[in-house]
Amino acid sequence: MKRFLLTVALPKGRIFQEAYEALKAAGLPLPPLGEARALLHGEEGGVGLLELRNKDVPVYVDLGIAEVGVVGKDILLESGRDLYEPVDLGFGACRLSLIRRPGDTGPIRRIATKYPTFTARVLKERGWAADIVELSGNIELAAVTGLADAVVDVVQTGATLKAAGLVEVEVLAHSTARLVVNRQALKLKRDLLKPLIAKLRNRDRGP
Repeated sequence: MKRFLLTVALPKGRIFQEAYEALKAAGLPLPPLGEARALLHGEEGGVGLLELRNKDVPVYVDLGIAEVGVVGKDILLESGRDLYEPVDLGFGACRLSLIRRPGDTGPIRRIATKYPTFTARVLKERGWAADIVELSGNIELAAVTGLADAVVDVVQTGATLKAAGLVEVEVLAHSTARLVVNRQALKLKRDLLKPLIAKLRNRDRGP
């Protein structure tokens, strides 16, 4: 791998463009993306940019392959990685919610989710006894078909739930995009990272 002054990990998908623009506006000289998307952008000696799956961003930052990254709080809650989280960037808002069929009031014995670690933590905190079924997609279908008594999933507008005939019973956590920093890098590259963090914190405050 090339040697970069700083390596940044960004998630593919809805957060990517806003994160890229926020970091550039804060003065970080990110490499141009061009039309052809690669997995690793940048010239040796400059800033490198990794495009990763959402759930991989905390791993790359925690293990020091990237010094900084941007990822949703929902992913951080699931990852359990020990990352410094200095800035709430405010975009990419969604929520992790408990979802059921309308009228379902019986005990929850099985929950389907993409967030098994987070869900297990919620169950433990509340003293609920339920089996967790980890799924990778179409979580709502688990409730619709009766595979699970409830699901825990990300909700943005609620339109998908409405279309599936489901209801949001309770919001378990709110999520927005966060800047995350490798704790060792914060010490070793303090001169680069401290000004970046300060500019991102002040970006919406105006003069």
